[in-house]
Amino acid sequence: MVFELSGKLIEIFDTVQVSDSFRKREFVIEKTETTGGSEFTDCIKFQLTQDRCNLIDSFKLNELVKITFNIRGNRWERDGRVNYFTNLAAWRIEKESFQEDSEMDVPFPGETDAPPSVGDEDNDLPF
Repeated sequence: MVFELSGKLIEIFDTVQVSDSFRKREFVIEKTETTGGSEFTDCIKFQLTQDRCNLIDSFKLNELVKITFNIRGNRWERDGRVNYFTNLAAWRIEKESFQEDSEMDVPFPGETDAPPSVGDEDNDLPF
């Protein structure tokens, strides 16, 4: 399943060579939403792996970006103890061309904004 999320790029980490055959790079975006008159801010960390580690190179801090990602989960066991990890695996990063709350600024159409009716008003339609 593919997900998208937009927000402000607030941190970019260096690439880490985890093993001979695996490298990763993490970055964080800030997502702010207003719900019920309250503002909530989340800082969400994403991970780039292997040849995708350089996707973030052309972006600057505080830029608005749209991230396309998958959710990945892993099970890890050591000394009889089991842990589960969830990663947001980013695979596309794009510059966002609008403010993230701009869609919310569009007013909901009112009763007077309805399109005019067409045809005879006395027409009794079955639906």
